[in-house]
Amino acid sequence: MDRSLEIQREEFARSRFLAMPLAGSIAWAVVLVAALVLEPRWLPIVTFVATGMIAYMGIGLSKLTGENFIDKSRPKNVFTSLFMHCVAMSVLVYAIAIPFFMIEPTSLPLSVGILTGLMWLPFSWIIRHWIGLFHAIARTVLIVAVWYAVPAHRYAAVALVILAMYAITIAVFEARWRRLPPLPATA
Repeated sequence: MDRSLEIQREEFARSRFLAMPLAGSIAWAVVLVAALVLEPRWLPIVTFVATGMIAYMGIGLSKLTGENFIDKSRPKNVFTSLFMHCVAMSVLVYAIAIPFFMIEPTSLPLSVGILTGLMWLPFSWIIRHWIGLFHAIARTVLIVAVWYAVPAHRYAAVALVILAMYAITIAVFEARWRRLPPLPATA
């Protein structure tokens, strides 16, 4: 029996949603540590590698969080596919970040930090929850603010903003997940 889009949306929205924010937190924590201890010339490569691995880390972490993105035993869900398309969109925006970085090297945390955070907008719509909108908008505004306010420490400042957004998002997701009512018993 085919499940309606509404049922699939509800099934998708019942997830814990910790794997990807945890992966993003790990990646941006690596960028922050690098910004604090490495010479500036190494920061772009650390940023590219760390943020480029978020999706892969998220897939790995999803097994630990119980989300298991690649579980083939679950029925297919169009919203899982849409979410993965949003992740792919976040990877494709490097096509904007790289040329901008080639002209202005300190633009990398700004462009990668904002562009990869855009996936939170459609995600928020899918799960019908405000946290994705909050994450994307606050992240964008705060990244631009610290990028201008702290030009000598742009990598560290942007990483701190993103880590703060992830901390808030993870806390909201966990509280949301704990409040979800149990699924009704099926006959």
